[in-house]
Amino acid sequence: MVGIGAGAKELATEDMILNIGPQHPSTHGVLRLRLTLDGERIATAEPIIGYMHRGAEKLFEVRDYRQIIMLANRHDWLSGFANELGVVIAAERLLGMEPPVRAVWARTLLAELNRVLNHLMFLGSYPLELGAMTPLFYAFNERERVQAVMEEISGGRMHYMFNRVGGLKEDLPLGWLDRVSETVAETRRRVPDIENLILHNEIFIARTKGVGVLTREQIMQYGVSGPIARASGVDFDLRRDDPYLAYPELPVTVVTRDAGDCHARFAVLLDQLKVSLDLADACVERLRSLPPGPINQRLPKVLKVPEGHTYAWTENPLGINGYYLVSKGDKTPWRLKLRSASYSNVQVLREMLPGHLVADMVAILGSMFFVVGDIDR
Repeated sequence: MVGIGAGAKELATEDMILNIGPQHPSTHGVLRLRLTLDGERIATAEPIIGYMHRGAEKLFEVRDYRQIIMLANRHDWLSGFANELGVVIAAERLLGMEPPVRAVWARTLLAELNRVLNHLMFLGSYPLELGAMTPLFYAFNERERVQAVMEEISGGRMHYMFNRVGGLKEDLPLGWLDRVSETVAETRRRVPDIENLILHNEIFIARTKGVGVLTREQIMQYGVSGPIARASGVDFDLRRDDPYLAYPELPVTVVTRDAGDCHARFAVLLDQLKVSLDLADACVERLRSLPPGPINQRLPKVLKVPEGHTYAWTENPLGINGYYLVSKGDKTPWRLKLRSASYSNVQVLREMLPGHLVADMVAILGSMFFVVGDIDR
């Protein structure tokens, strides 16, 4: 800073170090940001993680394949069913096992309903962080509607524990597909209410347009995936580009935007919600047309996976989720490495935040759609 007057000297100023977190209400969980501020502008940003680390990968090594599903369920607590899929797909590949057709389609349906639940949470909570309270009630009303059918089939509201190696825990309840159809139709009818409340709201646009721009090059450098990457023009979705489950037979629409800002990320999430509702309808119709049959494979009392290694990745609601399984032929894995979406996605904050005002930090953080348990594992 320079003083006024002929003989004025330059004032010596120091950058301010500001710790955001790790208190829970500030940043989506126990995440800490170490910011260096130049006035009200962020000069550097360092995300500091590990406050919720539970050592999931080491715990995997001392649990059998049934118990691992329970642990894997929990790192992204908004995507429990999707988390389970990678473990069972990896084990089935090494076993050379094909789950029954009914199980494949039911898994796909449940994965898309789980995606709807995840996206509704962020569509409601992100505006709340910017000061808009009303959309949260709209989003949670629809979440409750979808939660009801998920709870009916699995008994759980967050941790479903419904996948098994070889299929699903049990068959679909009588009349459940009709209730899913009604739920999907009603949710589709209500989604425009959230869109009209937020997406074109002038205050929301002012807080998000041109804020927190993430370039395609940064996406590639940091391994960012999911809706955040697609909002920056990365046209990649495993459901279409490396399909698993029943996705090869489904018309998966990949939603992208080019702006790469907070507004684009919210818009992608909203459009992906609509795509998932359409995919859920297609799965219901296919399940109705399938003849009665088994929903899982019969397994031995002690399940041992043959020696070998494989990598199973899935398009989780927040991005690419991968499991690298190494087996020595025992009932527990020798190694099960977890690649979670949020871990890579949050690292790019050190590139995004510098140059922005402190006031824009919350808007950027909220638009990154991460779960801290998914970062720390």
